Amino acid sequence: MSSGMSMDGGNPCKISMLWNWYTVDSCFLASSWHNTTTGMFAGSCIGAVLLTMLLELLRRTVKEYDRYLTRKHTSAIRLVPVVHHAGGDDKTSSASVTSTHQGQVRSGRSRPSVLEQAVRALLHMVQFAVAYFIMLLAMYYNGYIIICIFLGAYMGSFIFHWEHLDLGHGGTNASQEPTVCCG
Repeated sequence: MSSGMSMDGGNPCKISMLWNWYTVDSCFLASSWHNTTTGMFAGSCIGAVLLTMLLELLRRTVKEYDRYLTRKHTSAIRLVPVVHHAGGDDKTSSASVTSTHQGQVRSGRSRPSVLEQAVRALLHMVQFAVAYFIMLLAMYYNGYIIICIFLGAYMGSFIFHWEHLDLGHGGTNASQEPTVCCG
């Protein structure tokens, strides 16, 4: 079931909600994205690959930023001097700070600052937006674009998720992540 959309009196867009292999006159996301030549369609395919690779780069960036924050907070906790409570006002306040940090060490948890959380939220938002655009591209059911999305996911994962295996914890990072569709 395909429909033609007139574009300023020019050639109509070929849009189908069924599986298709349209190249010339295919349109994606907006009327301005009208592929009038095979070269334009090839550029769209390359763009789909690069957009999907960008998503994998963003996922790695989020992971690395969280690792950076973990290292930063862990080293900050380790630098706090241990003060034993021996009475007196100044030692009591030092002991309460130390006991708070010792509680963080024991629980293995620390809360990022407002700025750090704002950066984390920004990275998540950008990752979510890119994944959403990829999903919208896939919803055009164009076989070439979907294949390009798969290739971009493969190449992006190959390049950006080539990490050391964590043998001490019984699994890899991939085994701890959900099936990621849209961010």
